[in-house]
Amino acid sequence: MDYDKTAAAILDQVGGASNVGALEHCSTRLRFTLVDGGKADVDALKKIPGVMGVVSAGQLQVVIGNNVVEVYQALRKLPGLTGGGAAAASGPKAKRSWGAVLVDFIVGVFQPLIPAIAGAGVLKSLLLLVSSLGWMSTKSDTYVVLSSIADATFFFLPLMVAGTTATKLGVNRLVAIAACAPLVLPSLTALIKEPGLSVFGILITNVPYNSQVFPSLLIVLFLAVMERFWTRVSPKPIRIFFVPMMSLLITVPVGLVALGPLGYNLGLVFTGAILWVFSTFGWVATMLLAMALPFLVSLGMHKPFLPYAINQYSTTGAEPLYLPASLAHNIAESGTMFGVAVRTKNGDVRSTAVSAGISALFGITEPALYGVTIQNKRALWSVLIGAGLGGAYVGLTHVSGFAVVGPGLASMSMFIDPTNPMNIVNAFIGFGIAFVASLAASLLFWKDSDSASVEAIQERTAPQAHSAPQASETAAAATDVADSELVSPLTGTVIPLSQVPDAVFAGGALGDGVAIVPSVGVVHAPADATVVTVFESKHAITLRADSGAEILIHVGLDTVKLQGAPFEPLVVNDQHVTAGEPLLKVDLEAIKQAGYDITTPVVVLNSARYGLTPLADAEVEAGGALLALTVKGEADVALS
Repeated sequence: MDYDKTAAAILDQVGGASNVGALEHCSTRLRFTLVDGGKADVDALKKIPGVMGVVSAGQLQVVIGNNVVEVYQALRKLPGLTGGGAAAASGPKAKRSWGAVLVDFIVGVFQPLIPAIAGAGVLKSLLLLVSSLGWMSTKSDTYVVLSSIADATFFFLPLMVAGTTATKLGVNRLVAIAACAPLVLPSLTALIKEPGLSVFGILITNVPYNSQVFPSLLIVLFLAVMERFWTRVSPKPIRIFFVPMMSLLITVPVGLVALGPLGYNLGLVFTGAILWVFSTFGWVATMLLAMALPFLVSLGMHKPFLPYAINQYSTTGAEPLYLPASLAHNIAESGTMFGVAVRTKNGDVRSTAVSAGISALFGITEPALYGVTIQNKRALWSVLIGAGLGGAYVGLTHVSGFAVVGPGLASMSMFIDPTNPMNIVNAFIGFGIAFVASLAASLLFWKDSDSASVEAIQERTAPQAHSAPQASETAAAATDVADSELVSPLTGTVIPLSQVPDAVFAGGALGDGVAIVPSVGVVHAPADATVVTVFESKHAITLRADSGAEILIHVGLDTVKLQGAPFEPLVVNDQHVTAGEPLLKVDLEAIKQAGYDITTPVVVLNSARYGLTPLADAEVEAGGALLALTVKGEADVALS
């Protein structure tokens, strides 16, 4: 996969950098929060090489699979997304349903907590393992120190929730943490417990807030209202201390008296409702949830289980429903994929199935779901059979999870229970049942002749085979490059790209080239070319030279944040220009007064195809010789 090309194509189809309010990723998905969801072309996204599926559930989720980190990093290198999202998108925001907003909020608050909770939980389970095997005493200093890592994570969980909630709401994170800190302040909680405290004559309820998630969530929601109110009414000269002071002065007492206890009780009710379902229906609930997870995960609707799982585990140290059901589903996906890999005669399907099967074996099911399961009813039935039987067994044997992490082969220590050695034994048996049952079912049921995946592949490849010569000629024409020369788009001082105070450009992540510190605020065409993109923020232009060179001119560093104010484009997308023709007027002084660097990288985006030779000395005039581009041989390209 060409990560840079995939990233660029994705950004284009979600509506460009200006339409991206926020961007994050989980284990397999890019998660976009868009300004206007209507600008995203879902069908076009699905056709991009490397994209396994697209889900719109609050966020726009683009499923990449195991390469998600690399594509995410490539996206962040693109102009306008260096901070993980567009700095300031303009225009009206599209209306979303309350359900979509709620799911987006839940994901934004709880998803960032998972690495810390999972890491601490698995560490705790491993410590239980080594102690049960007699390798380390629970009374040893080493055990106590290592155990405190996990204990501290959950002790201060309210502060972590405060931070993620503040980030999601755009509230000052440190002020949010300060507002929730009294919940776990030892000296204060001791006084509340004995002899008791009151605020303005109102008694503060003695509540064990350690390891809780809902109290902090409610408090930060209230803080957001306070912060915006005091920001609006506060004189600007004193805003820096007056806003946080007044926000904390009101929020903390309200939190201790009302919001904290309310959040605690809400957590009890929410968790109790789910546990009531489990206690009422027993193993049937686990079985049904395991069988429902293929549909829930594919839609991103499993995320609402996160608050419950985190709250239940952090409160009691164990979770008896969601994690065991997830184990059965994950392993059923893996077994099904390996069965498909054995039965299919299509090489593309086999390759996808093997890779997805390995990922699912370690708890990551999206590649399997989007690559095979959801598209093929026989694979789906195999997963349902394996998940149902595995889920029934772990439900019947009352298996519980002791770490909030995706269950899989590498994380089976999460099922170690020091009081019940059979817990992990039964977890492994459930693992085996889910794997064998789904494997057997897929070996029995799978037919290439009834596979939507195989049919789609055949439909794509048949026309290509029929017109192979023409297609090859077209592709060759599209990628033809020739020796050429670029003239300087600016008057100013030329510096090596490596000296640009921006790691993306200096490291050559976008390609090779030079940079110019301009003295005149007019950008000219560096060659006869077609304008590919004039960025909505107007700070950058990409061109495709008639010679085949793809050129980015990025005026200033981080100037996307100026929202186009100092820039006046003189050309439009798809316009053909000649070398030296004015492209953009720039108010250099306005950029400098706003505190931004005017250094302008001139980058050849497809520089892997060229050898670049600088032609300019330190000073250069617009239209003067800048770079010589010499086409590399195929062997040289392969080594680049």
